[in-house]
Amino acid sequence: MNPSLLPSLAWFARIAHHRSFTRAAAEMGVSRAALSQNLKTLERELGTRLLYRTTRDMALTEAGQRLLDSLQPALRQIEYALHGLGDADGAVSGLVRINTSRLAARTLIEPQLAGFHARHPGVRLELVMADALSNIIADGCDVGIRLGRSLAGHVVAVPLSPPVSMAVVGAPAYFARHGVPDTPADLAGHDCINYRYPGTGALHDWDFREPGAGGRHFTQAVSGKLTTNDDEGMTRMALQGLGLIQIVDIAVRRQLADGRLVQVLRDWRHEDAGFYLYSPAREHMPPAVRVLLDFLVERRETMPSR
Repeated sequence: MNPSLLPSLAWFARIAHHRSFTRAAAEMGVSRAALSQNLKTLERELGTRLLYRTTRDMALTEAGQRLLDSLQPALRQIEYALHGLGDADGAVSGLVRINTSRLAARTLIEPQLAGFHARHPGVRLELVMADALSNIIADGCDVGIRLGRSLAGHVVAVPLSPPVSMAVVGAPAYFARHGVPDTPADLAGHDCINYRYPGTGALHDWDFREPGAGGRHFTQAVSGKLTTNDDEGMTRMALQGLGLIQIVDIAVRRQLADGRLVQVLRDWRHEDAGFYLYSPAREHMPPAVRVLLDFLVERRETMPSR
């Protein structure tokens, strides 16, 4: 391999990550023109086009995507090795990119940031918000956080929270007007706020489990006047008394505790595995990733369980 290609390959990976010459150039402290010329030279050396470019957008070609998928792990290993040189004195440093849903970021990461950075001031965190489960390697991330363990077979999953349940909640004012449902079937007569998954566009069918030991899990479609793909917006709608929502219980723990929301259908609630942190491999885990994982697992023990 020609060693002179290494800088250009690294620059290509940053352009592909940002999908922008301007943002990549700003990150690396070079001009946009220099970055564009460097990419053209790389494409000429490789004899193939790596990016489709227009005045407003860019996209990877098939060859560009294959090259990026191969480059990312190698570049991350180089980055880990360089960070490891600076950790000889015991102070961990480096950047950890976390692919996370907004809900996990809000409930698990953001409340812990001050404590984590007080303990590990040399570690930088980048939160990549993606509600749909994605390829963390292709996205240039080190770890991902998602609800449940329905993850790809090649990843390692570590629990970060106790089990959770899907809570049906509404504002006291809503129940004063419409009454309280006694069974999931009663929801047909209620205004339910639908949630649309950002990744697939599918509507969330509400999860329930029949009362009693060994009760059957089932899902039920609901209807109402409002639909959103933002769980925070959905909660705000419920707080206004606009309808019932089903949401992970830890996302509305505060509102339930102070009485702004009330949980119903408790006997029918469906319990699920909690949030998990997943990583491509446990072997040779970078120190910065390891201290983040250890910190979050430690804080997991302080989270209240039902």
